[in-house]
Amino acid sequence: MSQDRLPLIVEPAALQAALGRGGILIVDLAQAHYPSRIPGSVHLDYTQLVSPRPPATGLLPDAAQLGALFSSLGLTADTHVVAYDDEGGAKACRLLWTLDVVGHTRYSLLNGGLTAWLNEGHATGDRRTEIAATPFTVRMNRDAIADKDYILAHLHDPATVLVDCRGHSEYAGLDVLAQRGGHIPGAVNIEWTRAIDEQRNRRLKSPDELRALYEGAGVTPDKEVITYCQTHRRSAFSYVVLKSLGYGRVRGYPGSWSEWGNDPDTLIEQ
Repeated sequence: MSQDRLPLIVEPAALQAALGRGGILIVDLAQAHYPSRIPGSVHLDYTQLVSPRPPATGLLPDAAQLGALFSSLGLTADTHVVAYDDEGGAKACRLLWTLDVVGHTRYSLLNGGLTAWLNEGHATGDRRTEIAATPFTVRMNRDAIADKDYILAHLHDPATVLVDCRGHSEYAGLDVLAQRGGHIPGAVNIEWTRAIDEQRNRRLKSPDELRALYEGAGVTPDKEVITYCQTHRRSAFSYVVLKSLGYGRVRGYPGSWSEWGNDPDTLIEQ
């Protein structure tokens, strides 16, 4: 690790050592009532990262909204963002995916999130109370996004693989959270939590274990990977995990099943 840049997956001890260093913005997506925070972190309400247009409930805000949001957080091109939550990392990863979308690639996920931070005795303190707004220019990175039309155009592309990050009951159409149940044709089911080691304070499993998990299901680095769930929160986590393994072509589907499963014209499998 270089002196001035944290890795994509940052350990709590490394973040503890970096506290107070200039250029780091720690963003807290834990539940608002949670009593303990990482010192100096800025709380972000998850709802600011999505723009519901029912029945699709996980869509992206527009460029102007995203620019205003990141300006309000004091983000600059040189800022390194570290995100965490208290729910396994899905909310934090939705933020990191959104940063990819707006062209900001200096970011990290706190490995194990607030669970690891607290269980391992790291410092807690007040949130940052004052933030100086900064001009932030959104440079949309369409390579991070798969919309419905993009998926339709790649359904039968052998160089593309869809990863359904929901639970098996949702994937199989037994737990129906839209007008129709099932999954996008050809998608493989790798529930997002299978990447988490519950015995290590909810850290990611080892890279070797993760590679075996994904490659064993046919999700190989030579393919373009599209992740989705219900609203692209769980699948944003899988997006970041795949990026951490060196997968070079990964996209997230923000509409996810809340869009696909509510469109009577899309094909589904069960």
